[in-house]
Amino acid sequence: MPLSAPAAREPIHTRRVTCDGFRRADGLWDIEGHLVDTKHYEFRNEFRGTITPGEPLHQMRLRLTVDDSLTIVAVEAATEHGPYALCPEITPSFQALVGLRIRPGFTLAVKERLGGARGCTHLVELLGPMATTAFQTVFPILSRERAAEAGKRPVLLDSCHVFAADGDHARRHWPDFYTGPARSA
Repeated sequence: MPLSAPAAREPIHTRRVTCDGFRRADGLWDIEGHLVDTKHYEFRNEFRGTITPGEPLHQMRLRLTVDDSLTIVAVEAATEHGPYALCPEITPSFQALVGLRIRPGFTLAVKERLGGARGCTHLVELLGPMATTAFQTVFPILSRERAAEAGKRPVLLDSCHVFAADGDHARRHWPDFYTGPARSA
């Protein structure tokens, strides 16, 4: 269901976040994130001069390379546009993500490594949708491939409430791994 019609209003700021997942030929996975902030009005910036409507104030990219367990094995960060000359200098700090696994607690672990002055707010925020994209990229493919392997526990089992081991989906699709109450015939 769509949102209701808005009140009369004027556009001010747009943030676009795009995340893409790729399977690499070497068996790893690349998750790429792209964040762009634009204003709908012209303003002066101390570092860059006049920024026109639609010109990126922020434009950052991240690439996480992960393995099948969603452990980050490589990181590349880039700041193409920022409001300050120092913005791109923080990108090497994102190497602190190498070895971190995308799983519950990931956001907290990222903030411990790159929160506040240790990182870039915008690149750190981009990691949230990238983590979701990693999950959506890797697990459906692995689940489908492993479904052919009899007796293997489905990768998606217990990953969310729909895939709960004691839920209806598990009962119907993965009866060997269903843990809920037996249904009477």
